[in-house]
Amino acid sequence: MTKLALYIHWPFCKSKCPYCDFNSHVRASIDEARWRAALLKDLAHYAALTRGRSITSIFFGGGTPSLMSAETVGAVIDCASALWRLEPEVEITLEANPTSVEVARFRDFRSAGVNRVSIGVQALDDSALRFLGRAHDVTEALAALEAARRTFDRFSFDLIYARPGQTVAAWERELDGAVALAGEHLSVYQLTIEAGTAFAPAHARGDFTLPDEETQAALYETTLARLKAAGLPAYEISNHARPGAECRHNLVYWRYGDYVGVGPGAHGRLTLKGGRVATRQHRAPETWLDAVERTGHGGEEPVRLTPKEQRDELLMMGLRLSDGIPRERFHERLGFDFEAALDPERLAQLAEAGFLQLDDKGLVATSAGRQRLNGVLAQLLA
Repeated sequence: MTKLALYIHWPFCKSKCPYCDFNSHVRASIDEARWRAALLKDLAHYAALTRGRSITSIFFGGGTPSLMSAETVGAVIDCASALWRLEPEVEITLEANPTSVEVARFRDFRSAGVNRVSIGVQALDDSALRFLGRAHDVTEALAALEAARRTFDRFSFDLIYARPGQTVAAWERELDGAVALAGEHLSVYQLTIEAGTAFAPAHARGDFTLPDEETQAALYETTLARLKAAGLPAYEISNHARPGAECRHNLVYWRYGDYVGVGPGAHGRLTLKGGRVATRQHRAPETWLDAVERTGHGGEEPVRLTPKEQRDELLMMGLRLSDGIPRERFHERLGFDFEAALDPERLAQLAEAGFLQLDDKGLVATSAGRQRLNGVLAQLLA
């Protein structure tokens, strides 16, 4: 476990989308110089815990990281390079919204060291974008994708499906349009109603309804088939890529690798002397900033993970992948095999139902299993 991924959380947005339950906040003004200094100080704290290790990927997430200045992005990358060794093919991703103001910064971000962008398009339909509370329209989204194509060697964008009133035929047309615009990677998420979002009370009141379960399943299967036929097979529940173009940073999470999380609410997983620990940063932006300035870091007390907790996390992350969890990875991370870690009766029931497959290579959730993964995991880990 000598390699690390690095996640940087920028918690600020221009507005809060009604479906979003991420740690994002709207502020009238931000002292970016102060925030930049705090991010660099927190990086130094984690570098002291992980000396001698190298960085395989850096991911600026949020919030809306494209609202950061290129100066701040470059300072973080330069600091990481000074504190750790960056791998020669390091992947440096920045999430962006497709507004004209942010797109104009793409060249500056590339000069700062970013080599991949992920754009929150969310829909290729203006009425859907208005429903989702997005600040851009389809014209701006297309301009953003074209700018990304011209500026970066690698780019991706997001779409949300299972929207109110959405039919399979309409989604097929939208997917076909997305394929024509896509590069090597596409993320496609099903709309869900999360507690604490603006959509939660609106949905409870009956202001809108989502497609029924049968339609949602058909939309999911259509997504898999359409994108696979276009050369973008699913490598994870919601992520599709041309072979070799998967998001390397997210693969670290799903393969249960080590990563540092910096910024308000960011999580991390680190293998240190004595075992594997979970790290978590203070969630409220101002609380995090104050903690860094007072103590040198914004993290709460690390929590040492028990073998059972590690087993559960590895399974919850690894079974999202289309190639599942290889036996050697499971044994390397935990020190024991699937048969010793899981109830054989539950495993057999899930395999017989067509949701899981266990063989000499490892454990895999089938397409049907990945579609119902929360339920599969609830039974497997009970």
